Amino acid sequence: MTAKPIRLTFIVILLAFLVTMPLWASRYAVNVGLLVCLYVTLASMWNLLAGYSGMVSLGQQMFIGLGGYTLAVSSMYFGVPVYLSVLFGGFISVFLAVLISVSVFRMKGVYFAIGTWVIAEALGICFSNWGYVKYGMGMFIQPAYKLSMSGVYYAGLILCVSSVALVFLLLRSNLGLALMAIRDDDQASETLGVNIFRCKFICFLLSAFITGLAAGVLYLNAIFIQPFEAFGISWTVNLLFIVIIGGIGTVEGPILGAIIFVLLQQFLSEYVGYNLIIFGGITIGVIFFAPRGLVGTLQMKTGWELFPVRRQ
Repeated sequence: MTAKPIRLTFIVILLAFLVTMPLWASRYAVNVGLLVCLYVTLASMWNLLAGYSGMVSLGQQMFIGLGGYTLAVSSMYFGVPVYLSVLFGGFISVFLAVLISVSVFRMKGVYFAIGTWVIAEALGICFSNWGYVKYGMGMFIQPAYKLSMSGVYYAGLILCVSSVALVFLLLRSNLGLALMAIRDDDQASETLGVNIFRCKFICFLLSAFITGLAAGVLYLNAIFIQPFEAFGISWTVNLLFIVIIGGIGTVEGPILGAIIFVLLQQFLSEYVGYNLIIFGGITIGVIFFAPRGLVGTLQMKTGWELFPVRRQ
């Protein structure tokens, strides 16, 4: 059997496992599966920015917070159906991305990272002082109580599959080649006629939209949202861990990294004082012994890819 049929067989088996999970697994297992799906989605979007277009953002939590609060406000105060509210969260995130793109794209490297983080922090402060969303006390998303666990799970699964497919197809396109050229040498790519602003702008908007959607589904499951948590940098720290462990600049890296992260998170939930130390130790170990991440190291040694993005 050649490599392509093996890849297709593995993907079909994995999808069948995920689709049927609510039919046979416990509620706890389905919840863990949902978290994996959502973290795969979030990490894939961060990886698209940092791993393939060179935009290392420390402010993805701005889209997570906006997606969550759009869900809460539109569903509770305006009676919008919850899944439509999730969609609105994606569009509001895109609107913010459009507003800040002109300013943040003038920054490069560490300045871009700090700039996105500052915007996220400013939004968190604004929401914590806004009486309409109950200041920093947080809000219970009451319409989410009526949803079934399986319904929320399938929403997360659709987002997960869509985000991975989007990244794969994007990287196989001319836009994907342009993004990787910009990442490697933006001046040389501009000399060759690549429109740097256009490529980064499209990538940034896609990342914002899907991150906003994933945040909406995440808070459908969490039911409660609070500004300092929703806009906290811990979201981006988690995504950094996932992508570094799995392998930055690989489609498969966020998938493996998300599985490892969520399972560790569940296992270490009783050891609150030590979980950050353990996560940090694992990250340092991977950086030293497998700097390309687990998936990147495996690909380097075997040459096998589940989602090959290089065009023959």
